[in-house]
This record gives sequence, C-alpha cells and structure tokens, in this order.
Amino acid sequence: MIAISLRPVGRDWGTISFASTLFLCPILDLLLAQIPSKLQAEIRLGLQEALVNAAKHGNQLDPSKTVVVHFSVVDGNYWWVISDEGCGFSPPYKCHAELAEELPEEKSENGRGVCILHQIFDQVQWNSQGTELRLCKQVKHSFLKKALLR
Repeated sequence: MIAISLRPVGRDWGTISFASTLFLCPILDLLLAQIPSKLQAEIRLGLQEALVNAAKHGNQLDPSKTVVVHFSVVDGNYWWVISDEGCGFSPPYKCHAELAEELPEEKSENGRGVCILHQIFDQVQWNSQGTELRLCKQVKHSFLKKALLR
C-alpha cells in the first residue's frame, strides 16, 4: 500500500509512505515527476539505492514496517528525507569514487551503494540514529528555469 500527500495545503513538503518492499517503480515515478528529464536517470539511481537501503537494510523487508519519504523543491534544491523503522546504523564517512572500486567483494554491495549516494547528491546526511537520510540535489537556477519552461 502506498500513501501519498502531494503538497498539502500550508506546507511545502509532499509525503509518500509505503510498506517495506523492493517493488519501487511506482514510488520512484512519483518522486521523479517534477524532476527535469535530463536529471531523472541519475536521480532515479540514487533514490532507488536509498529506498532499497531503507526497506531492505533498515526495515528488513518487514511489510508491517513503513518507509516514509518527504520531498520538496526549495530555491532550486531538490530535497528528499527518507526514514525507516529499523534499528539504525552508524553512517559511514564520505566516500570517494576510487574507494568504491577498491572495496572487498563481500562489502561491495553495501559500500558501493553509499558511495553512489555521495556521487549523485550534493548533500548526504544521516540522523544520529542512522534511521533517517537527507538527500539534496542542487540544480542551477538557469537549468531549472529552462526545465520549467518546457
């Protein structure tokens, strides 16, 4: 089940919540609806990684647990705040592209995902419990204006 609140009255944030699942296509489609087409593939990859982490690693794919995504566009910055009901984890340090390639195979699945987030988004921040992830993609004002005029 998916619950959606798109730009409720008096608030600048929309919300999507869903039971833990890896069937993310409809959720990603909703989250990308207002993203300029030139950025959609890259942001889709990053959001998919973040949502998979929340559902799989955070909520252990328990369908009774929910993943919640708050999203907004503020001054050319696209924001997503993704939270899960898991036990949390210790967020890693910022990754570098070379590190992702050097990770041992047994750690590559998880480690590369976190590095992908850092490569795609301009800001990647976890709360102190490791149950909430804040992502930001900055879009240049001129690029945003052109995308909105289409």
